[in-house]
Amino acid sequence: MSARPTAAVLVHGLWMHGIAMEYQRRHLLRAGFDAVSYSYPSVRNSLAENADDLARFARDLEASCLHWVGHSLGGIVILCALAHAPLPPGRVVLAGTPYRGSRAAEILEQHVLGAQLLGRSVRDWLAAPKPADFGGREIGVIAGSAGVGLGRVVAPALPQPNDGAVAVEETDVPGARDKIVLPVTHTGMLASRTVARQTAAFLRTGHFEHRR
Repeated sequence: MSARPTAAVLVHGLWMHGIAMEYQRRHLLRAGFDAVSYSYPSVRNSLAENADDLARFARDLEASCLHWVGHSLGGIVILCALAHAPLPPGRVVLAGTPYRGSRAAEILEQHVLGAQLLGRSVRDWLAAPKPADFGGREIGVIAGSAGVGLGRVVAPALPQPNDGAVAVEETDVPGARDKIVLPVTHTGMLASRTVARQTAAFLRTGHFEHRR
C-alpha cells in the first residue's frame, strides 16, 4: 500500500460491508479527497478487536493527515481506535453514531436472538465507559430526524427526534466541534447527497454548512 499525504477512511455500520459507503466515498473523491472504504466483521469481533484492526489498516496507509467518516457503529469503532492508538491528525465525521448508547440496541440485547444479531461490538459499547479523549481532533456529528426504520419497530418509544434507529440526543459527543441535524433516515444517510456534501464541508473546514 503506497503512502499518501492525506487520506479519508470511511467505516460502515452494523450488518454492512465497505461497499455500503461507496456513494459517500465517490462524493469525497470528486471533492478532492483520497477516500478509501474499510470493511470489518461488525457482528463477530469484539469492539477492541475491530478498533485495533482499523488502527492497523490506518497506519498502513502511511498518511501524514488522516480524516475519518463513520456511519453508526463505524463511528464507534473509529472513536475507539483514536482513543487507544497513536494515529495521524485529521478531522472526524460521525453520521448516526450512537455515542451515548442506543435505546433500540438495549431493547434488542434483552433477548437472546436480539443479542446475537447485535453482535459483540455493539454489546461491548453498551457496557463500556465511553472514551472522551480523541487526541484533540475536530469532530463533526450528523444526526437524522426522519424517524422511519427498524429501530422504531424495536423501540416504539425511541426518543424524538430520531432517524428511525438512533435518537438525535444519542449522537451527542463531548467536545464535538459542530453538529447538524438533517431530515434523513439512518440507512438513508448512506445515499444522501446532503450528507455527502456536509461531510466534505466538515473535512475541509471543520464546520458544517448551516443555513442561516
